[in-house]
Amino acid sequence: MKSQQNIGTHIFQTPFAKIIALTENGVIKAKSIRYARSVRFQKPIPVQPSSSELLFPDKTPVSPQSISPLIEKMIGPTDLNGFEIEESTQFLSVIRPDNEHTSLPVIVWIHGGSHEIGCGDLSTSDASNWVKEQDIIVVSVSYRLGLFGFLGGDEERPANLGLFDIIEALKWIQTNIESFGGNPENITLLGQSSGGDAIAHLMISEGVEGLFKRVIIQSAPLGLRHKRQKMSAEFLKNTDSIKHETDVLKMMEEYKKRIPSVIKYGLKAVMPFGIQYGFPPLCNEDEAEERWKESAGKIDVLIGLNNDETAFYLKTSEALNTYFGKGFGQKIINKTVQLTTEKIYGKPAELFAENYAKAGGNVYLFRIYSRITDNEIGAAHSIDLPLLFGNEEAWQSAGLIKNIPWEYIHHNGRKLRAVWAEFSRTGRISGESLKPDILELRKI
Repeated sequence: MKSQQNIGTHIFQTPFAKIIALTENGVIKAKSIRYARSVRFQKPIPVQPSSSELLFPDKTPVSPQSISPLIEKMIGPTDLNGFEIEESTQFLSVIRPDNEHTSLPVIVWIHGGSHEIGCGDLSTSDASNWVKEQDIIVVSVSYRLGLFGFLGGDEERPANLGLFDIIEALKWIQTNIESFGGNPENITLLGQSSGGDAIAHLMISEGVEGLFKRVIIQSAPLGLRHKRQKMSAEFLKNTDSIKHETDVLKMMEEYKKRIPSVIKYGLKAVMPFGIQYGFPPLCNEDEAEERWKESAGKIDVLIGLNNDETAFYLKTSEALNTYFGKGFGQKIINKTVQLTTEKIYGKPAELFAENYAKAGGNVYLFRIYSRITDNEIGAAHSIDLPLLFGNEEAWQSAGLIKNIPWEYIHHNGRKLRAVWAEFSRTGRISGESLKPDILELRKI
């Protein structure tokens, strides 16, 4: 691969097609490649190879979704002009360093967003810095969300369609990534929040054999995965009247009026969409633990969380802060953050790691802390994203890092990126690795 000018194009000749990519600032990006197609509530069908050239689109395809005021406040505003709503949202993007290196380790990014919002191609998860620093390839995957991807349970509306989308993406990557200079024998799945939840369940899905070697699971809400069947069935029934609505934006508004009650279903109702046991490609819920044990000798695991996950929601609530923002009330909120973080994220991650290790698996457990005293929300949900992806410009208005100097993010993030890349290359993290001060990590 010959070095390009600062901005230019590059052609990848793949088994899939001749793909036109963009070269800029030391990286090559092949954006928004359609890997599959689907019609509403049906399984994805892989796109067949073509002899034509594929150009990157002007706008990024995104699954129908509602804008979250909390995400806008904590992560940053969304430039709607840069996105195009696409109900069949099976797209992926490949980013690699602009050099001639081949057989590079491949990290596949599965975005989070409660299985309801998000996109594989957001500026806040642009892997350019990471790709250049560590000489790796990052593939970001978009897939169906919400009503279209993570709610189902009958013949007309199958469950787990979002998982089926991701599996098709992994098959595409396995077939084509070598043409981008990647090593198809060294693929790591990386997911945060619901993306981590999806990856944990891809480990025990049918039809994934040989598609990946390692997983990095960040802040997966595994504490919300249990006994969701009754809630999902009610939600499915309540949305039956809008399943044929042609206006997807109207669907987004309507389903929010039918969301299951937290009073009735507890914490799991805060994530009403999700994976569903007992439907393809997953096993029954009571079989999941055994399936994870069976994968222990095949897949390396790095799993963990941020120490103050639920501060993202609780400490940013104006209503809660009105009553509990000072004195003893603040202590109540702090304790609630601690308890809910452990219930939803901490204890389930520890249990997963311990069971996996007992079954003979290679597994590391991590926790990210805040070491800045005047950072009110601490190491909240999503704080791992600016650390991992960098990109100061994309994060400059994020409430999540409001009182954190960018130099602190960059200093710790560069080290974290190196540790994660080491794991993706080898499945190991050596004692000599220069780990960031904010990271606690141990092999189980």
